[in-house]
Amino acid sequence: MKRRDFVLRGASLGGALALPAAAGAAPGAAPAGLLAPDPAGFRQAVENFVGGATVVEDGLLLEVPALGDNPAAVPVKVRVTRAITEQLYCEEIVVLADLNPAPLACRLRFTPATGTAEAAFRIRLSQSQTVHALARMSDGQVLAARQAVEVGSSGCGM
Repeated sequence: MKRRDFVLRGASLGGALALPAAAGAAPGAAPAGLLAPDPAGFRQAVENFVGGATVVEDGLLLEVPALGDNPAAVPVKVRVTRAITEQLYCEEIVVLADLNPAPLACRLRFTPATGTAEAAFRIRLSQSQTVHALARMSDGQVLAARQAVEVGSSGCGM
């Protein structure tokens, strides 16, 4: 390879790498569309989980701080407050963040042998939004709870 070809190819590569930065994107950052909220995905996730079941806004406790100091690790506690028996138990809990690029934050499955349906974990939030929890009971009912959360800066790379 001639020196001139090497310099021209290097300049072309440098220019190609500089284009995203010139357009306002951070080097190595994903395109803005990949990090945008997905309201259609959120609605679809809720519809898929609920199906045609009756939604009850009682019996599910969702604890999320109103102010998330660290949006990359927001603490969440979710618990079914109804009595759990071998005949009536929680089959599954999902936690959804309605303005995250990927709304499903957590999915938990339970059996009658579990004895309780509760969990504590941390989720990442892209911006201030509402966190939703849905629990499917063995009798077909779906329990719902939600909590608004304010976060300082983005935890999803934006």
